[in-house]
Amino acid sequence: MNYSYISHLYCPKCSKTYSSEETQHLCTCGSPLLVEYHLNALARDWKKEHLMDRPSDLWRYHELLPLEEEQYKTTLGEGMSPLLLMDRIGRDMGINNLLMKDEGTIPTGSFKARGAAVGVSKAKELGVEELAMPTNGNAGAAWSLYAARASMKSTIVMPIDAPNITRNECAISGASLYLVDGLISDAGQIVGNAVEEKGMYNVSTLKEPYRIEGKKTMGLEIAEQLNWEVPDVILYPTGGGVGLIGIHKALKELQQLGWISDDKMPRLVAVQSEGCAPIVRAWEKGETEAPFWENSETVAFGINVPKALGDFLVLEALYDTDGCAIAISDAALLEEQKVVAQKEGAFVCPEGAAAFSAARRLREQGWIQEEEKVVVLNTGAGIKYPDTVNVELPILKPGERIR
Repeated sequence: MNYSYISHLYCPKCSKTYSSEETQHLCTCGSPLLVEYHLNALARDWKKEHLMDRPSDLWRYHELLPLEEEQYKTTLGEGMSPLLLMDRIGRDMGINNLLMKDEGTIPTGSFKARGAAVGVSKAKELGVEELAMPTNGNAGAAWSLYAARASMKSTIVMPIDAPNITRNECAISGASLYLVDGLISDAGQIVGNAVEEKGMYNVSTLKEPYRIEGKKTMGLEIAEQLNWEVPDVILYPTGGGVGLIGIHKALKELQQLGWISDDKMPRLVAVQSEGCAPIVRAWEKGETEAPFWENSETVAFGINVPKALGDFLVLEALYDTDGCAIAISDAALLEEQKVVAQKEGAFVCPEGAAAFSAARRLREQGWIQEEEKVVVLNTGAGIKYPDTVNVELPILKPGERIR
């Protein structure tokens, strides 16, 4: 068996193909590129039993990942995050089978480590020495730390109001870190200029094809953790939407391998903030691309993406699975973050809280049924967003008694 069964890259818009043996970015038509595998050969050679004795990380699925030479694997032990039954808050919502895929437990504290692990590994295999990217925080933290792990240089540009913790992660990794007084779209323009002028490898969201492959392992793990039975609904906090695109791609590939049933696909839900909801606006109108969202603002900083390059792929995943898109207010997600912590002992990130709030809302509307199996993605650790919790606490003097 080969370490990877990668075949080539292809454009989902115009179907043009590209080699995976050299660096690639966007198609000539401007679309992101996706990875194709030799799935017929893989279905013949690769069986579920091969996973039994493998380490519990995302590299257990290496045949369905793009890295061809194991020697270039860059890892911090990422993957196989817990899938937890959330029975107390589930009862509170009226959902009897509510589960949380908790990405706050993996390296760098967010699901971004998955994309970084696979993306950096493939970049190293292709001979890349320096990468560059714009970020809202967690992606930059992950890619700069994994680049350091791979002995690569990194240049990161993030909005000035990105979380301080993610700024510190980038800085301590040795990355060349710059702050921009604007949005991630402004950071992206600066990175684009730097890439053109300095020849760095652009790893902006979907401008290289391998971040999706790392993110899709969330879908592979959910299927395996449920004994190859897919849930009814998966809710995903959506900014750039790479994780949702990846989960959809993973489940499609598992169907082609015959590992999960062709008869059922989870209904995918793109969860956004009312302060930045371009996917929701497009889905409500039945459109295939989303508009630029002017003056975007939300405390869920990771989903503050006014225009996603892969918006058409996100919408395609929603339409293909009979899913939906929903926007949640900052007040609602902050309240839900508190409820999840108090009922389940889980300090979820604000983006994850938005997904829980969306599950509550969709259950109230009857779109989610009581007995359906529902998976909520918590994409990061709440401790990375300390400013979302503001409390006034009593101060005791030495010797004073608690009343």
